[in-house]
Amino acid sequence: MTKRSIAVAALAGLAILAAPAAASAEALTTLSGSSASGTKTFAFRGMNLRIPASWKVHRKGDEVVVATGACKRPEAFAANCRSFWLLGPKKFTGVPVGGGSFTYTGKYQWYPFSALVPCPFDSKTGWNPGDKAGSRGLFQIGKGHKAKYVAWPNECVTNNGAHRTKSFTAREWFLPSSKILIIDVWNTPGLPEVLKGATWS
Repeated sequence: MTKRSIAVAALAGLAILAAPAAASAEALTTLSGSSASGTKTFAFRGMNLRIPASWKVHRKGDEVVVATGACKRPEAFAANCRSFWLLGPKKFTGVPVGGGSFTYTGKYQWYPFSALVPCPFDSKTGWNPGDKAGSRGLFQIGKGHKAKYVAWPNECVTNNGAHRTKSFTAREWFLPSSKILIIDVWNTPGLPEVLKGATWS
């Protein structure tokens, strides 16, 4: 069995879910650049992002969860937390899988190598990962930094896998030199503009 097939087998029933997030008029105005007073800046591994002041930043080791709306548990891959995530190398390199390990490169979708993960907006259904990218390309994240961008189609399924309840897309931006992986499963309005406007220190 190949490393990829082990990973897929270990992760059957997992997936990434993206549902349109309702953005406030204030957030949209802020992201359009017409007002700087309603924003704040946070840094992660040398990348500085200017975000609406209403978004909440939760740090836990090599992981940052930016909650853009209601959030019961601010953790990556947790259900019922409208957010996007920034992961450092401790989260996506040398992850144990079967008898070996897996390191994210952008070739395959990223999700936890563990037990069943709930769909982000429905904890009663499972996250079923897609293994075929919908689109790939390069994406500018601030001056002088290009990310590998991949959009992955996914599904929510009942926990026995018998019924699909929703389809969704996970967006991933990977900066291999800076060792940053950004994942958005909620189709966060304005996030591409936030990333394009990043500064680096």
